[in-house]
Amino acid sequence: MKGRGAGYRLATAFLLGLTALVAGCAGPSVGTGGSGLTIVYDEGRGGAVTTWKLTCDPIGGDHPDAEAACEALTQNAASALPAVPADRVCTQNIGGPQTASVTGRWNDADVESRFTLVNGCEIARWQALTGLLPVA
Repeated sequence: MKGRGAGYRLATAFLLGLTALVAGCAGPSVGTGGSGLTIVYDEGRGGAVTTWKLTCDPIGGDHPDAEAACEALTQNAASALPAVPADRVCTQNIGGPQTASVTGRWNDADVESRFTLVNGCEIARWQALTGLLPVA
């Protein structure tokens, strides 16, 4: 446009660049980057065994509370999905006969986790993923 100088063009270019930068810095949505999990929950002692499917981007599957499951994963997957190190000292209290397995992909990483309630460390992992796993 006539009458608009280099300063106007520079400001416009700056604002367009800033808009692109901000759009590129937006945080990831829940479970971005390939999430598809299978959760198998066993009540133990001959009780029911239930299998659920879960996706988190978008939230879906047949998990009874997919939104809470995805939130639990977002908050605690990094610390609760890996197995308890063999050399960790754990309290020897038993929380119940329930077991669960979580397999598939979370944030573009393969997941193959097993959960029990056989000691304090395992109980803490389970509780960290309450929402994904039933209350024990």
